[in-house]
Amino acid sequence: MTDKPEVIIIGGGAAGCATAYNLSLSGIKCAVIEREGIGSQASGYAAGGLNPLEGTNIPGPLGALAMESYTLHKTLRESLKESTNIDYQWRLINLLKVCFDDSESPDLPEIHARFNEFPDASFSAEWLTAQELRNLEPRISPESLSGLLVNGNAAVNSYQYTLALANAAENLGASFINGTVTGIHRQNDLATGVTLDGQYIPCETLVIATGPWSQDAAHWLGTEIPISPLKGEILRLELNGAPLKYDFSGGGGSIYSKPDGQIWCGSTEEWKGFDKELTESAKTSIMAGATKLVPDLLNSTLALHTACLRPVTPDWLPIIGPAPLWDNVFLATGAGKKGILLSPAIGKSISDLITQGTTELSIESCQPDRIATGYVT
Repeated sequence: MTDKPEVIIIGGGAAGCATAYNLSLSGIKCAVIEREGIGSQASGYAAGGLNPLEGTNIPGPLGALAMESYTLHKTLRESLKESTNIDYQWRLINLLKVCFDDSESPDLPEIHARFNEFPDASFSAEWLTAQELRNLEPRISPESLSGLLVNGNAAVNSYQYTLALANAAENLGASFINGTVTGIHRQNDLATGVTLDGQYIPCETLVIATGPWSQDAAHWLGTEIPISPLKGEILRLELNGAPLKYDFSGGGGSIYSKPDGQIWCGSTEEWKGFDKELTESAKTSIMAGATKLVPDLLNSTLALHTACLRPVTPDWLPIIGPAPLWDNVFLATGAGKKGILLSPAIGKSISDLITQGTTELSIESCQPDRIATGYVT
């Protein structure tokens, strides 16, 4: 590298690339270091759902940030496409939440109310009878009793979205480096650079955006970063006949209908450390849930079986902000199953903190010092 970057970002997932994009928009020269390739981990394999009104801590401490990030997604879709010519399939989706017995989804009345009471009229929900479900999709299971049609969520191709962020940042002057960081250099409470495959690269500011591998940075920083990898496996299926027009959930299954006609099914949740081995047990479990929703999937063809690791904190809130004990190190990690949704807000808030010292985004509950504490090495 001929020019010294002002900011080094370790991690080439959606959070790291969104940070690079926002910093580059502000005229900051940054470098992203990624050891396996852009979007090579969870950001490249996620189902890509953008559902800001549901999930752990929503409503709750993550609710405001989730909606702010969803709004940023809507702004990004045209600017990224214009800048990169990458169509990452941003689209609104319709979700059918299917009930097979009266006790299966006690939270559906709350979801119904939340979507219909939200000020943005594009979010809505409608109760459906079993016949109304089958009128929308005749292939849905005849065992379904009722359902909820949820409108307003969106989805993207997560890998292409991450790649678009990276390309847009690169077009603005960011650099991307393949390699493994093995340590950082410091002077008092300042990080002065990193060791990359034995080479010293100086910087003025450091961002850790390494997902589940953020633990690796703990001994560099002398700061505990409590993040655990949550393994998730997904099946990508080819279905004979017309594509499904809806996403589905219920009966222990989830189905995501893709623009290319593929059906993604999953995902599992297992605490298996850093094991990403594909398992027959996960395949069996996923197929059981998917075929309960749409029995025709029994005759589908498996196109791809994938596994990834999501970064999860003890309270299921991301870690966004300055690292304890450091004056120029920032953490942008721990978004769990909401990484693609939250990435625009993570990237912009970190960029704001670096360039302005503050941000208007709702990251109060995501501050590192709530769980990332300093310790003596």
